[in-house]
Amino acid sequence: MSNIYDELIARGLIAQVTNEEEIKELVNNGKARFYIGFDCTADSLTAGHFVALTLMKRLQMAGNEPIALIGGGTTMIGDPSGRTDMRKMLTKEDIQHNADCFKRQMEKFIEFGEGKAQMVNNAEWLLSLNYIELLREVGACFSVNNMLRAECYKQRMEKGLSFLEFNYMIMQSYDFYYLYKNYDCNLQFGGDDQWSNMLGGTELIRRKLGKDANAMTINLLTDSQGKKMGKTAGNAVWLDPNKTSPYDFYQYWRNVGDKDVLKCIRMLTFIPLEEIEKMDSWEGSQLNKAKEILAYELTKMVHGEEEANKAQEGARALFSNKADTANMPTTTLGDADFEDGEAGILDVMVKAGLAKSKGEARRLIDQGGVSVDDVKVDSIGYKITKAQLESAPIIIKKGKKIFHKVSL
Repeated sequence: MSNIYDELIARGLIAQVTNEEEIKELVNNGKARFYIGFDCTADSLTAGHFVALTLMKRLQMAGNEPIALIGGGTTMIGDPSGRTDMRKMLTKEDIQHNADCFKRQMEKFIEFGEGKAQMVNNAEWLLSLNYIELLREVGACFSVNNMLRAECYKQRMEKGLSFLEFNYMIMQSYDFYYLYKNYDCNLQFGGDDQWSNMLGGTELIRRKLGKDANAMTINLLTDSQGKKMGKTAGNAVWLDPNKTSPYDFYQYWRNVGDKDVLKCIRMLTFIPLEEIEKMDSWEGSQLNKAKEILAYELTKMVHGEEEANKAQEGARALFSNKADTANMPTTTLGDADFEDGEAGILDVMVKAGLAKSKGEARRLIDQGGVSVDDVKVDSIGYKITKAQLESAPIIIKKGKKIFHKVSL
């Protein structure tokens, strides 16, 4: 018997539970067959999903069986939790593409196979549901009054909640009911913003089957503004190296706040708790070492040891002001990027991914947040010449901690 439940508490992962004693008994004895749902709203998992993925890994290592539920059906509706606006409607083709991307990324974290983890897609049962039958069989089990008291709906009532989104709780509840009945799934995990939806599932199982199922929420990973990290709250940190490079991924974690670094180490890494407890007394420059440990461990987990080493070497070179920029993110300019041997700083910043648009690049320069080779750019008309790049690459710095190399 393991004591994984107490470890989850010590790591600050557990937020709310339906029945602590039952859940502790299940997970500590390897008897939990649990699921976590992933809606396919983008073509990559994010740092927000990373918490759930590492939780699944921890529980699998303790002998429990994870079910990764791909939300091919629920994504057709869109979860209103934590939203003040309605999500963009995606086509079936978009959702399937995103689901395929998710699967490839999840396979790096979780061991799938007979008696191990399973991956299922709720499109298999949700898309074939008969509306009238669903209303009669499932709709009758839900109180609109109770649903409207749910936090996820309260946030949307002021601006307007569509009937489409109002059905999301019913769909998620049906998922748990279906998985309980057909996959012997006895436990659901999710972010703390999913609590109302998860209770809907346990109640549906109780009313339809007369059985008790359990749910547990995990604390959300939030940024320094207290907003949820991930694909909907801005500041997205993607697990796909084509969307967030291994270097930028490393830099993100290397630059977390002093107050957040040990929380992130506890929640996201597999460093033993005894070692983390020794770090609790660290301060000053020691916290920079903790940030390096955090960034390296997470980059290695997501992108592999080789990429983690490269990212660390590149970051250390910058922090020590050395000339070694070999592992820095790089953008190469071609002939088409120059006009009369010159390229405008706004165009170069957009091409390098330092700004999403020329407007954003302009604002950054106006605020004094851009420099080229340690010289502040004070005009949006600043030009980078081909001759300049022929002699040596340039380093564009955005803000205090984002560096990007531009070469020919």
